[in-house]
Amino acid sequence: MGFLFKRLSKKRIWNRIYKERLSEPLHLNFISLFIYIFGSFRRKVFYDLILRPHHAFSILKAADEAKERGFNEIDILEFGVAHGSGLMNMIKIAERVSKTTKVKINIYGFDTGEGMPEPIDYRDHPEYYNTGDFPMNRELLEGKINGKAHLFIGPIKETLRDYLKQKSKMSPIGFVSIDVDYYSSTKDVFELFKHDAQSFLPLTYIYFDDIFMDNHNNKCGELLAIKEFNEENKLRNIAYHRFLENKRLFKNSNWIKQIYFLHVLDHDYRFNTNRDESKRVLDNPYLNI
Repeated sequence: MGFLFKRLSKKRIWNRIYKERLSEPLHLNFISLFIYIFGSFRRKVFYDLILRPHHAFSILKAADEAKERGFNEIDILEFGVAHGSGLMNMIKIAERVSKTTKVKINIYGFDTGEGMPEPIDYRDHPEYYNTGDFPMNRELLEGKINGKAHLFIGPIKETLRDYLKQKSKMSPIGFVSIDVDYYSSTKDVFELFKHDAQSFLPLTYIYFDDIFMDNHNNKCGELLAIKEFNEENKLRNIAYHRFLENKRLFKNSNWIKQIYFLHVLDHDYRFNTNRDESKRVLDNPYLNI
């Protein structure tokens, strides 16, 4: 509760509440008060009442889809841990998702441990970021997470190989949060998405942290990395879900436009033509007139 009050003391948080929440219909905000007090965890996710709703939405959806595919556990990954507030939030949400879905959630964080590397050129947005930005207090963070998440510290190319060597085939990747800021670092992260198809859910959720900033565009940063990945990989596609906003009760939050899907087109699920279903027939009410 103290953490919540600390966040509410910041002006930017109130600006976000005003723009993203109070601009929504009054009756929805009124109902939200009731849901906040009496609602289930799943209901609170639907009403965006969980801190960092993009984490709550993505982790819950990934766990639900894993369960539907017959898996008892999933991996969720964060690239760009920095001071660790995002990772610790994922830990808290994962505990509640596991309690709700009975799916075990393995959490992995990736970071240099020393802050941001030197930008390669304009594509890394040096107008926004400096070498050494966002360092980590590793000792303090590891003490706080207390084994509830595993940290991979070092260059992404190296730590990604270490993660994949120990990865279990019984725990597909369901959600990846990407907050490495640079185009070059995002390209390194995307090497993950070229891995064996069965290492992922056929629809894997991705959150991109920085694409809302004005100078970001498809010739720089994460958006350029996405564009190039899709051009270079025939059977993998990172796509924005254009209708996700229509499925959300509250539609004004930035995070909805920061959620992308990795479509694993060579996943076994995509070739499942032996579904145990009866033949589907469309109704035509005009024939009954």
